[in-house]
Amino acid sequence: MAQKTTDRHHDTTMIADLARELARQVDGEVHFDPATQAMYSYDASHYRHVPIGYVAPRNVGALEAAVAVCRRHDAAVLMRGGGTSLAGQGCNRAVVIDTTRHLHRLLALDPAGRTARLEPGIVLDDLQAAARPHGLCFGPDPSTHGWCTLGGMIANNAAGAHSLMAGKTVDNVHALRVLTYDGHTLDAGPTDEPTLERLSGRPDRVSTIYGALRALRDRYAGLIRKRYPQIPRRVSGYNLDELLPERGFDLARALVGTEGTCAIVTEATVRLVPTPPHRVLVILGYPSLGAAGDAVPRLLEYTPIALEGMGRRIIDNMRAKGLEATGLELLPPGEAWLFVELGGDRPDEAAGRAHELTGDIAGRPGGAPHVVLADPAQAQHIWLAREAGLGASGRLADGRDTEAGWEDAAV
Repeated sequence: MAQKTTDRHHDTTMIADLARELARQVDGEVHFDPATQAMYSYDASHYRHVPIGYVAPRNVGALEAAVAVCRRHDAAVLMRGGGTSLAGQGCNRAVVIDTTRHLHRLLALDPAGRTARLEPGIVLDDLQAAARPHGLCFGPDPSTHGWCTLGGMIANNAAGAHSLMAGKTVDNVHALRVLTYDGHTLDAGPTDEPTLERLSGRPDRVSTIYGALRALRDRYAGLIRKRYPQIPRRVSGYNLDELLPERGFDLARALVGTEGTCAIVTEATVRLVPTPPHRVLVILGYPSLGAAGDAVPRLLEYTPIALEGMGRRIIDNMRAKGLEATGLELLPPGEAWLFVELGGDRPDEAAGRAHELTGDIAGRPGGAPHVVLADPAQAQHIWLAREAGLGASGRLADGRDTEAGWEDAAV
């Protein structure tokens, strides 16, 4: 017992020293009180970890100072965006560094080049609002687009229903400026072999990093080419395949999905894509989730710009909790549904694609019942209802928590 008491006293003293130095050195908010710790002890998952403290730096220099202080005190850091993580990535026994308070600027928007340069705390909807007047958007769009940040999307390699149109976050990152835990800044992006050779040969920390990554790549290139799964939604592990020569040794893309375990994103340049001006939503009903899943490969042949699914249980949970349900009366008969969005440059182009799809479905034995929504307002109601269902199963209707476990799976 005496040893435990001593350890607890040492831990308390260390945290107090850490809090004082952060308050002195960091331009921004620093909080180590129980209320703030409780507020940031959870994300959108069932996991709970009480953080050491909370820091909201006002600028990148303050962020660098915060990391330096934490390093001197051997304290872990956890970058935090909107807190929308579904698998516990947004909480830990660490100093939480929040980018949403101050590091949320859109630094540059280049409509001609179809890129945006931004800070990690910018919310996806804010980026979309800036890009929309130019007929552009950021392709990946998780259901939490009103809260999730670009830094969090980069950390998670987020996708969303419209990732069919433009790919995952990793497919839409041009370059990253990152900060390592030992205080070095790197500009990460595609690197050709002559540049990589030059970078790997200098006697400094950045060169050491590039040299080690190059050695790792060379050692395991054969296995990476042979064994990395070629699937459209791969977000677990590290994108070591992005370091292959044929992929351009793209360190920025290799860092996407690493959840801050390798470096901290302080600035990102991302790709924007044209958004189809006209859309039609086709909703298909199925007797089970399995039947809906079986139909997906066929539907992909029609190159939808979005494809999402929902089962009866989500709807039942939504109604039990009084969540947004406007538009659900439009669903065709079924126990599971697929939402297939088709786009075009003209209204008749989008409608023609929808007609082709529904004609194919109707011509098959036991064809799925369906509805076609050409009215953007009606389609928006359906998408909002789907988004409202995101958290409908996180807590049972009677208030009980569900069991913490594996969430946010993709098939």
